[in-house]
Amino acid sequence: MNKKLILLTSIAALAITLACAVFVGGPEIPEPLIPVSAQAVTSLQEQIKAAVEAGAVSGEVTLFINETQLTSYLALKNQNDPNPMFTEPQVYLRDGQMRIYGKTQQGNFTANIGIVLAVGLDAEGRPELQLVSADFGPFPLPEGLNKAITAVIEEAYTGALGPVATGFRIKSLTIADGTMTVVGNIR
Repeated sequence: MNKKLILLTSIAALAITLACAVFVGGPEIPEPLIPVSAQAVTSLQEQIKAAVEAGAVSGEVTLFINETQLTSYLALKNQNDPNPMFTEPQVYLRDGQMRIYGKTQQGNFTANIGIVLAVGLDAEGRPELQLVSADFGPFPLPEGLNKAITAVIEEAYTGALGPVATGFRIKSLTIADGTMTVVGNIR
């Protein structure tokens, strides 16, 4: 009787384990975690609107975008994507770099990911991203990672700025101490 009970318990434990995602490691996500809120996205949208209105008078737009706004924007955007590259994003803006952390899943296995991007400007005054490093834990790096990340960030950029993005030329972009400062001109 004990052998049957042990076997049944082992099978049940195995089934439960297979039904749940198993965490397999990856880079440590920095603390404290950045909160996600719809209010932060609304704040970003209002901030952009106010900066553009001020820029219509002066011709220059200055935006200060913080980690909470970017993290919230990316998290809420991912909710609408049926197959996001990663979930639970955390965006840190430090020392001239954008550091993005999150979770990825392959089958029943999940892992933390870490992506470090250097953000600069191209000749047309648009953000240009350079992949500094990527850590997907034990998973292989997805093919076309740089292109996919660039597409996600560019879509976030144009989505956050809306129709203004096409008539906006960035003069400078700096990242430090949790804030990305974008200065540009309205064309």
